[in-house]
Amino acid sequence: MTLVDRHWRSRAIFSSLLVLLLCAAANVFAQAAPPVALHLTGDVPNHLDLTLADIAAFPRQTIHVTDEKGTPVEYSGVPVAEILQKAGAPLGKELKGPKMAVAVIARAADGYHVLFSLAEFDPDFSDRIILLADRRDGKPLDNHEGPLRFVVPGDKRHARWIHGVTMLEVVP
Repeated sequence: MTLVDRHWRSRAIFSSLLVLLLCAAANVFAQAAPPVALHLTGDVPNHLDLTLADIAAFPRQTIHVTDEKGTPVEYSGVPVAEILQKAGAPLGKELKGPKMAVAVIARAADGYHVLFSLAEFDPDFSDRIILLADRRDGKPLDNHEGPLRFVVPGDKRHARWIHGVTMLEVVP
């Protein structure tokens, strides 16, 4: 084997090892990264991909409501306004004029979706707090309800209490 052959063979082995190492590192990183629980997209400056840990880091609130079966329950989670604010949705004094027609579509993993006016989430417009809940009576939501669900106090029917929420889309 000539010196040139040995050089190219060494380079080929090194390149193969480097590719294997990079693939292994990418696989480890992919396994270690927590899954995204909520995507926030649409007409906002900052699109968000939030894990359950990201959501748990927001300011939290607990509310007492009656569930669809008439049972008093306690839900804990994040006011949706907090997440919308982080995405840069127009809230507070910015929510006026044409922006009053901005809507939020909450989408669930099973395809169910619900439309809300952006103003419904804004504390300047209502004292009602729409919650993105991750806990019921102090425990994580079960597979039927969770891992995330909307709780909309004051709604007589719970059709907008969407469970399995995976995406919020802000639309003009």
